[in-house]
Amino acid sequence: MKSMVTKKLLLTNAQEALLLLGEQDVHLRHMEREFGVEIYVRQEPQEEGLTLSIRGTNSRVDKCLRRCKETLDRIRAGRAAHGKPEAAAHPAFEAPPLPKDAIFLSAYGKPIRPRTPKQKEYIESILGRDLTFGIGPAGTGKTYLAVACALRALKTHEVTRIVLTRPVVEAGEKLGFLPGDLYEKVHPYLKPLYDAFYGMLGPDKFRMWREDEVVEIVPLAYMRGRTLDDAFIILDEAQNTTPEQMKMFLTRIGTGSRVVVTGDVTQIDLPDKTHSGLQLARDILKDVSEISFIYFGEEDIVRHPLVKKILRAYDAWDKR
Repeated sequence: MKSMVTKKLLLTNAQEALLLLGEQDVHLRHMEREFGVEIYVRQEPQEEGLTLSIRGTNSRVDKCLRRCKETLDRIRAGRAAHGKPEAAAHPAFEAPPLPKDAIFLSAYGKPIRPRTPKQKEYIESILGRDLTFGIGPAGTGKTYLAVACALRALKTHEVTRIVLTRPVVEAGEKLGFLPGDLYEKVHPYLKPLYDAFYGMLGPDKFRMWREDEVVEIVPLAYMRGRTLDDAFIILDEAQNTTPEQMKMFLTRIGTGSRVVVTGDVTQIDLPDKTHSGLQLARDILKDVSEISFIYFGEEDIVRHPLVKKILRAYDAWDKR
């Protein structure tokens, strides 16, 4: 198996990136197909411009990098970057326009959009505020839509990375006694967070971004002591945090960061269900005007129609 390399090229500003990569990244996608590489752009915290990263086998990366440098030279000399791009001549290379009500277009061309009024309110809150809580039952799109908003913010260079975390609630077995290294121990707990990325980015691009730490998925316990600047941070399954963990997490927020906290207070797995960090945070922070709490209901469930009936039956049983 050939080893993979990543090589980088510094772009001076967003306009230069737009001319090089095209509207809706049409030229980027064309080069990815032509050279068999992965290309992405990010804002480096220590750099004024943007960094274009190309990942693939050494020979393919070198060829693509050479093409990018030649095109960049034409842009900086004030000449047309691509002339009549081959991408425009072939429908397969056209980037489909993003529908007005969509927040992100998946790797498979599927527009991600709100499907209920409450989901629309949730997205507007995420895009307009630095901290949003999404609380409600399973299947209401809390995490899925938060991930879509995070990818949108990354694509538009509002943030430089995405950090996802969730508490690891042990069920019978202590992590220290489970076989394997840290990744193998916590992977089953974090796997649900991977699913949304697989659908929106595709597995190959997601793996590459995870390896380069553009996307970081970590257990909540490993957030202590960190300050996260210019990041989009999602805390999932927040109902299983302790009050101390919730306070620790909320104080990790750095400058230029945006945070979404999701949870379902009807599915608390803590030994003492009355001490959920999510429930306490809701009471403590409810009057902070900069923080938004969005509450989902049964009508917002967008999974299989049977899910609504299952939840309704369990609610009736609990009342009895």
